Amino acid sequence: MRDIYAIGDLQGCQTSFEQLLARLPQDADLWLAGDLVNRGPRSLDTLRQVIALGDRATAVLGNHDLHLLAVAAGVRQAHGSDTLDDILTAPDRDTLIDWVRRQPLAHFERGYLMVHAGVLPQWDAAQVIALARDVEAQLRGPDWKTFLSRMFGNQPDQWHDALSDEDRQRLTINALTRMRFCTADGRIDFKIKEGADAATDELKPWFDAPGRRTSDVTMVFGHWSALGLVMRENVLGLDTGCVWGGRLTAVKLADAPAGRELVQIDCPQIRDPLAPFDDKSRNKIRKADKAGDALKAARAENGEKARKAEKRDNGARKAEKAPGKAAKKAASQAINKGPAKRSAKASGKATDKGAKRRSD
Repeated sequence: MRDIYAIGDLQGCQTSFEQLLARLPQDADLWLAGDLVNRGPRSLDTLRQVIALGDRATAVLGNHDLHLLAVAAGVRQAHGSDTLDDILTAPDRDTLIDWVRRQPLAHFERGYLMVHAGVLPQWDAAQVIALARDVEAQLRGPDWKTFLSRMFGNQPDQWHDALSDEDRQRLTINALTRMRFCTADGRIDFKIKEGADAATDELKPWFDAPGRRTSDVTMVFGHWSALGLVMRENVLGLDTGCVWGGRLTAVKLADAPAGRELVQIDCPQIRDPLAPFDDKSRNKIRKADKAGDALKAARAENGEKARKAEKRDNGARKAEKAPGKAAKKAASQAINKGPAKRSAKASGKATDKGAKRRSD
């Protein structure tokens, strides 16, 4: 059974993603906690790299991934702070969008339940998966654009068994991809985006809601960079703010907490959460993009140098094992003119001396 490493929000920070991958086992499975794209400088390259990982990668949809789908579908306007143009104008745009809309909203395996943001306290793991599959079927169907056009909004903000199909699906999306705080009876708060210190008597981080029915499994999530790294026995929060200049985090998922392994890399600050997204911000993203290109070029150049050096070494080894015609000829001449000729002269002298002794 292969190891699994769960990874926090990438948000188009492909250079940091590559650096993290270089520190992880190449045969490990990778769980990605959503928000693969947007805000960072290389959304297209990040998306393509995740797709290229094939069966190694399991990614759940985040709110930014759903925003990409909605903009691509023409049912939502792009934001001025989006960095999705490279995907939306790519020649294989349709293929990329189809891949994104076929990803799950929740994934359960080996006692770990991964979603992008959170779950309502009334839901157990089986119900989370069932609700997610309902939405996934709509996103993968022929009317996915119409479906998405009805999914944005903050109501309903609380679970009821009698919700209509549309309301149930919207609430499912909001819980799995947007929530941070909620009340004990599962009412989602959409305003507070600070860390756990912003909790009140009424509002708690969703994973601290009393009576949460997913407490019997280990929750894996991202989304909440202000929260930072959370590593509890049954809660793993992995969004450590890479795009904001924090870290990109991976955690090895083990059968017991003691077997978990934390891997992190420091990330350059691409965005400032307190600054408006203006021309200065755009220039910073362009600079980061160029830096990523320069790093790729340097790696390619170093790789080419390494290949040439290896080729020279292989050639030298072959020459040692299989000498050419000139070397063979020299060796043959050395044999003919060397010790054999001297032996013949020595033998002749010995014969002459022996004859003289016999004659005396």
